[in-house]
Amino acid sequence: MDADWVARFADEVIAEAERRAPGKPVVCASGLSPSGPIHLGNLREVMTPHLVADEIRRRGHECVHIISWDDFDRFRKVPVGVDPSWNEHIGKPLTSVPAPPGSEHPNWAEHFKAPMIAALAELGVEFHGISQTQMYGSGAYREQVLLAMRERRRIDAILDQYRTKKAKAKEVADADEAAALEGSGAANEDDGSGAGGYYPYKPYCSVCDRDLTTVTSYDDETTEMSYTCVCGHSETVLLSEHTRGKLVWKVDWPMRWAYEGVVFEPSGVDHSSPGSSFVVGGQIVREVFGAPQPIGPMYAFVGISGMAKMSSSKGGVPTPADALSIMEPALLRWLYARRRPNQSFKVSFDQEIQRMYDEWDTLTRKVQDGTALPADQSAYRRASSTASRVLPETPRRLPYRTLASVVDIATGHEEQTLRILRAFDPEIGGLDELRPRLDRAQHWVNTYVPAEERTQVRETPDKELLDTLGEQDRESLRLLAEGLGEQWSLDGLTTLVYGVPKVQAGLDMDAKAATPELKAAQRAFFALLYRLLVGSDTGPRLPTLLLAVGRDRVRELIGHA
Repeated sequence: MDADWVARFADEVIAEAERRAPGKPVVCASGLSPSGPIHLGNLREVMTPHLVADEIRRRGHECVHIISWDDFDRFRKVPVGVDPSWNEHIGKPLTSVPAPPGSEHPNWAEHFKAPMIAALAELGVEFHGISQTQMYGSGAYREQVLLAMRERRRIDAILDQYRTKKAKAKEVADADEAAALEGSGAANEDDGSGAGGYYPYKPYCSVCDRDLTTVTSYDDETTEMSYTCVCGHSETVLLSEHTRGKLVWKVDWPMRWAYEGVVFEPSGVDHSSPGSSFVVGGQIVREVFGAPQPIGPMYAFVGISGMAKMSSSKGGVPTPADALSIMEPALLRWLYARRRPNQSFKVSFDQEIQRMYDEWDTLTRKVQDGTALPADQSAYRRASSTASRVLPETPRRLPYRTLASVVDIATGHEEQTLRILRAFDPEIGGLDELRPRLDRAQHWVNTYVPAEERTQVRETPDKELLDTLGEQDRESLRLLAEGLGEQWSLDGLTTLVYGVPKVQAGLDMDAKAATPELKAAQRAFFALLYRLLVGSDTGPRLPTLLLAVGRDRVRELIGHA
């Protein structure tokens, strides 16, 4: 197993770049389609080359990370929740489709690009964005388009080899999911074949602006191209002047590899299948555009808690902005940095986020005291900083689970929150020292913790339960009430709640004994306290809960006011 996959790829990319174009900036690339919310699976398409490009920059090499915005792709379907009248725009370029209702952005593509650009800035990802609408519209690719049309028979022959293979191979069940994971919304469009012959260029109709067109003829000498559209329009244009169209995806992608001189670009795991865009593109870029294929790994799926896979076609999948609302940028970077691209992992929006934060804090301590393993040190460095800056962090770190428990109990009351947290750290001057982690924990509690799991401290004592308690339970509550005075601190209350059953078993409160019988007695005592305090069998850690509820109210609720 590679202890440091980023360093290994950086080695390969630097060597390959020197072989291909000595002295020139190294080019790493990503591709994103702003056809809908850009989710956490798509973020791997960006983070993988970002981490490699950043390592290359750390070593003193000039490196450019391109993000190609596939905003000249066709609008495929109207998402759930958007007015069905948007159906009239299906087939238009994403930049020609109006933004969803209420958006401040000029078109559909810009509406979905904006939150991703903001999230990447927060994550410290430096990139050069390229709009495919701008590139095709400006004629930047004109020579490449004309070359592809001249070489259409060669391209068709290459594609035909893989059409046969793909027909025999196991297909990806969900084509939309395949498109999302290829990093481009264009990934599952047709490859240009049709009844009128093969043409790798797809014009948008000059009347209805949709790509429901069929090229009927093309002259290599004059570049005259004729097409018809399902709307009834037909015309002949000079392709040497035409800019309202694009190469089909399986030709467009390799064309851009050659045009940009891309050395490193990852691809979705579905590219292992015969006939995939990456496999076909490798042959097309060599034989048609005369350039080598980028090197780069296939990356695996990113799941969300219990979900096995994500697909933007199904809606409701979390975006990087959603993740950054509940976790700090360094933690999110770490999740992508610590796993090799071909390893799947999950981003947790449930209780697991507390464990993820515990792991991150443990790693931080190990890095600070010099006990972290070299690979873990590298992952931490890449998560917490880039070649150009250190990412901001919370000045005074308290455990995420502690912050979540406290804001849950304090229900957003800042004075109450500060009072409780000072029991954990008396040196806290104000809540700003705990931000942004405190705000992330509060947002997680308010947004992702189900209502039935939120902590609701009882308003009045549960007299019915108190009246039915046996002598042993009454004695345990008496011992707790007696200890609240001198033990009113996080450590003191921890000793107290674990110690009451020990005292009842004839042991000292701080005895180290841990017999099965004692553990069972402790669990029963904890459950009793939860029922009396919050009307449930479980809840936040008891010391935290007791501090939050306050001494007098605890005594009242356990019947010892």
